[in-house]
Amino acid sequence: MNQLKGLHHITAITSSAEKIYEFFTYVLGMRLVKKTVNQDDIQTYHLYFTDDKGSPGTDMTFFDFPGIPKGVHGTNEIFKTSFRVPNDKALDYWVKRFNRLEVKHTGIKEQFGKKTLSFVDFDDQQYQLISDETNTGVDSGTPWQKGPIPLEYAITGLGPIFVRVDNVDYFKEMMERVLLFKEIDNEGSFHLFETGEGGNGAQVIVEYNTILPPARQGYGTVHHAAFRVNDRQELDEWMKQLNTFRFPNSGYVERYYFGSLYTNVAPQILFEMATDGPGFMGDEPYETLGEKLALPPFFESKREEIEKLVRPIDTVRSTKEFVKEYEE
Repeated sequence: MNQLKGLHHITAITSSAEKIYEFFTYVLGMRLVKKTVNQDDIQTYHLYFTDDKGSPGTDMTFFDFPGIPKGVHGTNEIFKTSFRVPNDKALDYWVKRFNRLEVKHTGIKEQFGKKTLSFVDFDDQQYQLISDETNTGVDSGTPWQKGPIPLEYAITGLGPIFVRVDNVDYFKEMMERVLLFKEIDNEGSFHLFETGEGGNGAQVIVEYNTILPPARQGYGTVHHAAFRVNDRQELDEWMKQLNTFRFPNSGYVERYYFGSLYTNVAPQILFEMATDGPGFMGDEPYETLGEKLALPPFFESKREEIEKLVRPIDTVRSTKEFVKEYEE
């Protein structure tokens, strides 16, 4: 069977849909391409931030579950999300930008031969930028053309996700035998796994940690990570693969923008396989993506009810002109 192609999207939890919109739009310069609701909890927003075209493999999404407590980082957790930037020089730009905008960061470091810059948002959600300077493998996306970040420094897609576990032997066996990843390197307690064409867009970094207490999900933490497959046929093949290893799974789930299959691969760690299509471009014009509340056809009959449940958020950008912000 075909390997997973790489990362599809990461879904996290935020304390504020409004604040995460501001952070991703005006600080990180990623494009909101879909403002919709959690299909399993229609009072909760689901915001999709991607590259310019809504490409699979570029997508960070957020839920804002009402009343959820702050999460606690620990072990057995997808604990950090990476974003790709074109080269090492771009990281110098982002250090200056984060300093000016008072975004907490670690400074530039190196791991597995790649330059990185870790930072957090207002919820202590963990992220890093990773340089594509020496990268090969899965292509990245197209930076948001009309956003505030100069294109030569802008975020182009997802990089490796970080998973922290207290049973690394089990997790390695699961990654290699069930999900068909391959461990290609290790540094201390960190293990680098890769799938498909490889490279930053198709990697998972697993940290072995028995010191931290178990993580607790809430705002400021990742909800799940999704990996790319071509189509429904491949999704069905992965369903058979999970069943062969007796992994409980959701079966096929129709998300309208893509088809999905979910499985808990370890305590508190939810992985999804998601199809590359149909994508986000079919129900809104390119110019105004993410500006209106978008609902899949099977929710249109509930639009009036849903619009009463979720407060309005102004996400109009087509009438604004963003000046590219060069950092001195």
